[in-house]
Amino acid sequence: MTHAHRNSLRDLCPALGNKTYFNYGGQGPLPSPSLEAMTTSWKRIQELGPFTTDVWPHISAETNKTRALLGRLCGVAPHRLALTENVTSGCVLPLWGLPFKAGDRLLISDCEHPGVVAACLELARREHLDVDNLPVQQFKQGREGQHKTDAGVLQALTDSLQPRTKVVVLSHLLWNTGQLMPIPAVADQLRQHAQQPFLLVDAAQSMGQIPVEAAAQAADIYAFTGHKWTCGPEGLGGVALSERILNQANPTLIGWRSLRDETRAVMNDPDPFHHDSRRFEIATSCVPLMAGLRQSLGLLAKEGNEQERLQTIQSLSGELWRQIKELPGTTPLLEGEPPAGLVSFKLNSENTRSTAEIVKILGSKGIWIRNLEEPICLRACTHITTEAQEISQLINSLRELTITAYSST
Repeated sequence: MTHAHRNSLRDLCPALGNKTYFNYGGQGPLPSPSLEAMTTSWKRIQELGPFTTDVWPHISAETNKTRALLGRLCGVAPHRLALTENVTSGCVLPLWGLPFKAGDRLLISDCEHPGVVAACLELARREHLDVDNLPVQQFKQGREGQHKTDAGVLQALTDSLQPRTKVVVLSHLLWNTGQLMPIPAVADQLRQHAQQPFLLVDAAQSMGQIPVEAAAQAADIYAFTGHKWTCGPEGLGGVALSERILNQANPTLIGWRSLRDETRAVMNDPDPFHHDSRRFEIATSCVPLMAGLRQSLGLLAKEGNEQERLQTIQSLSGELWRQIKELPGTTPLLEGEPPAGLVSFKLNSENTRSTAEIVKILGSKGIWIRNLEEPICLRACTHITTEAQEISQLINSLRELTITAYSST
């Protein structure tokens, strides 16, 4: 992939024109053609009439095209792909529909997002489940030592599984350390367990950044969003579901889209719900977002396939990691180059400023990264739209801050 190709997408993103942006893991910039696609869709719906017999074929086509595209990206049939509003709803709605018994156990990694952890803890409270910890934050080998990370994660899984483990919760790409988890191998190991625990994967940081098909096919619940690395609009995502989720999990939040016949719900119907992924869809959603997400995915595809794009991301994150490692006063979380675009790092003890203060100071210079609390660190993300000069700007600004910290001690 050439530098000129990357600029083509970059130039389509107004958010990148007036700032140095490293927060793709929080939310990606929306390309102008994607915004235009949404506006066109909104206008078309109003032309047809927002609630007329003329508009339903249009809405159905938009929904089917989006479901099919996301299914192809995940390597699953459309009936296994539910449309969602975000990662959390994609994780929680199928999870809460599973048949639990008091005393069943949830095994949650120590690098999961607070939103998912909180949902799991509340589920455990309501259903009288026990919660266990899967330690994965300790694995920091980086890209070149991925085989050691994989082996370590699988051993930690072996040590942490209990006879009544019902669900394992593990992100594909850890949102705080940036390390890659061996999801297909984890799924294989779970199939050897007597209870064959369900595998729930938070894919917030993977979709649009790394190849996802193998992991999405292996997981029982593989939930992602369109507003981060895919550079789509907020409010639309998806979840790939295994056949046994479709067979065993009941709807959690229920609305007309959950029903096989959306026009009626009668007392004597024991099973009114869709038997496919639509049983986890609820009610009215924003249809124009679908046109925007498909446009963004199309623009990404023009930049190369998943593997080609990842190589560009890795070259940029590797350069950022190396420069942070060489910078006095900063230490990367990973001991080797990151497997993807998340580069987390800590400030040495000599720096008296908090991570939140660092973010604020950098932001005043138009450089945007974020701070995390578990572990306490800073995180900068590189995407295919990142430029080498932006990495230099970040490093130079960090150098100024660390020099100031040293001089004040």
